[in-house]
Amino acid sequence: MFLTLPLLTVVSVYIVAAVLPAAFLMRYIYRMDTVEKEPPGLLFSLILMGFAAALAATVLEELGESVLSAFLDPSSPAYTIALAFLVVAVVEEGGKLFFLKQRTWRDPNFNYRFDGVVYAVFVSLGFAALENINYVFGYGLQVAVPRALLAIPAHMGFAVFMGAYYGRAKVCEAYGDLAGKRANLLRGYLIAVCLHGFYDTCAMLHTAVSTLVFAAFVAVMYFLVLRRVKRENTSDMPI
Repeated sequence: MFLTLPLLTVVSVYIVAAVLPAAFLMRYIYRMDTVEKEPPGLLFSLILMGFAAALAATVLEELGESVLSAFLDPSSPAYTIALAFLVVAVVEEGGKLFFLKQRTWRDPNFNYRFDGVVYAVFVSLGFAALENINYVFGYGLQVAVPRALLAIPAHMGFAVFMGAYYGRAKVCEAYGDLAGKRANLLRGYLIAVCLHGFYDTCAMLHTAVSTLVFAAFVAVMYFLVLRRVKRENTSDMPI
């Protein structure tokens, strides 16, 4: 069918299929920010920060895989686990946090704790949108639905936990608690890394057990993420 359509139409369909899930979740988290909406220009810049994090991750992950393959057999489960946690999760969540902090930490609009969740989610979904474009163009529209149901919401889930502690870190700084600031930044990053690493490990092992664990993990994480968003929203506080 696509052979009879103009190239621009085909490209547009692919881009929409790749980006729409991320846009839907951005809209959800934006609507949950009920106290004070963030400026559209700031949110758009956070999406671009997510793009930058994705591009940086591509380079760093290639380097990480090269180093890892020198120590472990790429066909072994140990390699898969190390790749998921020590390369993919560490690099991707680290990149997101780096660009998130560069753009928002000193921004005067960062004046409520829930802003940390909003900012982290927009960066993460910008990352996920660009990553999803690569997947859809690389493997076709057949990957769009499973990634819309799994990969894109997972990126938002990792970001919700990172953002919750990111907001707490900002509150700690406002009260002069620098140790609390550092602890919360580290805690949010490590939780995001652990969730991301476990998700990728289950997805990449391709065994019957890992598939069952993956399904249970995704269901539980999504439940906890939605509950955490509501809790962070209802307990929001000014900075």
